[in-house]
Amino acid sequence: MDATSSRGFSAAFDLKIRRFGAFPLHRRLDFGRRADRHERWRSGVRCCCSETEFRKLAPATGKKVEKIEEWRFEQKKSHRRSRIQAMPPKPFSSPRLRGAFKQNEFYPRCTPKNSGPQCRDTPPKRDTGIASEKDWEISLLNENVNESGTNEDGSTWYRESGEELGENGYGCRWTRMGGQSQDSLSEWQETWWEKSDWTGYKELGVEKSGKNAEGDSWWETWQEVLHQDEWSNLARIERSAQKQAKSGTENAGWYEKWWEKYDAKGWTEKGAHKYGRLNEQSWWEKWGEHYDGRGSVVKWTDKWAETELGTKWGDKWEEKFFAGIGSRQGETWHVSPTGDRWSRTWGEEHFGNGKVHKYGKSTTGESWDIVVDEETYYEAEPHYGWADVVGNSSQLLSIQPRERPPGVYPSLDFGSSGPAPQDDDPLDTPPSSSE
Repeated sequence: MDATSSRGFSAAFDLKIRRFGAFPLHRRLDFGRRADRHERWRSGVRCCCSETEFRKLAPATGKKVEKIEEWRFEQKKSHRRSRIQAMPPKPFSSPRLRGAFKQNEFYPRCTPKNSGPQCRDTPPKRDTGIASEKDWEISLLNENVNESGTNEDGSTWYRESGEELGENGYGCRWTRMGGQSQDSLSEWQETWWEKSDWTGYKELGVEKSGKNAEGDSWWETWQEVLHQDEWSNLARIERSAQKQAKSGTENAGWYEKWWEKYDAKGWTEKGAHKYGRLNEQSWWEKWGEHYDGRGSVVKWTDKWAETELGTKWGDKWEEKFFAGIGSRQGETWHVSPTGDRWSRTWGEEHFGNGKVHKYGKSTTGESWDIVVDEETYYEAEPHYGWADVVGNSSQLLSIQPRERPPGVYPSLDFGSSGPAPQDDDPLDTPPSSSE
């Protein structure tokens, strides 16, 4: 029996703080477990395969789309290139961690050849976005397994796998594993799954969680989904990740939600919501990008922070463009503990003829309103689009669709408004950024 390394359980909690001015945007807490909003601190991670939890998206027709070639969309590369104009300084510059989060850098993967899964008490990292299939290296067991054991250092482990079938022709294959230290102060859980149904819906996912002896806890989930849009019949791929970590020794934690959505005609949506707290300071960041596949693009960012003493500050901007014509606008603001407010607003109008109207003002009396000769630049297409996501989703696309059960037909619910939106910042409820 392989002994699980005890280094993961005894390693000191890695806490790194970088301050940029008075705003700790790059607060890196290398831990992470977010209790599920509906099932907090489960002893095991459940493969959500019940009918109420499995997302069934039926197409308008009974056709299945099973070949990758049918989904590929070769986007025309835009010839627009740019020289970005200088904008008002943004005090919220948040450097991102370079490189993708590679799970195998921290531990070997679980294989049937091992007597027990290796220790996986590795927390998520901030600002690493959505990992790829290759980063996770999901490898589901082909047989039903239910085993457990004790390692030489006294830590215990378990591993389970199985398959669940639903009444309406969907199924879920899953592998679950976990372990804990001898003193039960450290523990970890991880679940892999793949889901499919007869409509062509496919899903690949991971959920992991853990805690250490210092009381730090974390949670992380990752998903890829393929489905056929019930209105347009276009294939769509959606990728998402959520990560949360909380310190056990101080009032500190962070939460991130990332998502990407693509369809076969070039429509793309990307975004992220982030929240962090370090003792008396809290900060938020939200951004989004939307490409309609026909040349129209909208991008925006909103960042703000506050302290318990009442100081608040923020920065936001937005741009909208189509066919070389569009606008940019933004605001930087600050509120003192006594309520004194300072702000600077700015804007640009691009007419598509080499002329740009620039204007702005501040609460200290600054103002400008000029028209300049300037090249207009914007990204009309995402740098990572439909063809890219299809090429990097081979494991998702290889999931076999289910057979349609007798008497089951596509569901056409034209009155459905979709699920109600949920809170994006489970650690705390953020205030409005427009103070």
